[in-house]
Amino acid sequence: MLYSEKVMDHFQNPRNVGKMEDADGVGEVGNAKCGDIMKMYIKVDKGRITDVKFNTFGCGSAIATSSIATEMIKGKRIEEALQLSNKAVVEALDGLPAHKVHCSVLAEEAVKAAVKDYYDKNGIEYDREVFEKIEYEHCR
Repeated sequence: MLYSEKVMDHFQNPRNVGKMEDADGVGEVGNAKCGDIMKMYIKVDKGRITDVKFNTFGCGSAIATSSIATEMIKGKRIEEALQLSNKAVVEALDGLPAHKVHCSVLAEEAVKAAVKDYYDKNGIEYDREVFEKIEYEHCR
């Protein structure tokens, strides 16, 4: 089987899908050329992510990685959410085919982009190195 049961579950029944009008931070990553675009919305209260939503245009793996990433950061402190790695996303889904691992990278970057937006909107100082690896352009 190409995809794990968890990947199929998160693809067929994605969690936290939707737009958040009053988001505290919004991050969008991806590239229309390769077809995967991820938009993540976070709501933050006292340094904790109280709600998170996503909209993803892309393949099943992109939807599944977005879905599980939102579950993994919901309720976490912002500093914890920033620790989310694409490797942790892949592990949480019981693996991804090698040619789909880039979707987990997008999920990690979407979380970071949303947090960076939150920091920028609120004038919060942050370590720029944490965010400089975000590649808003994938699949060049």
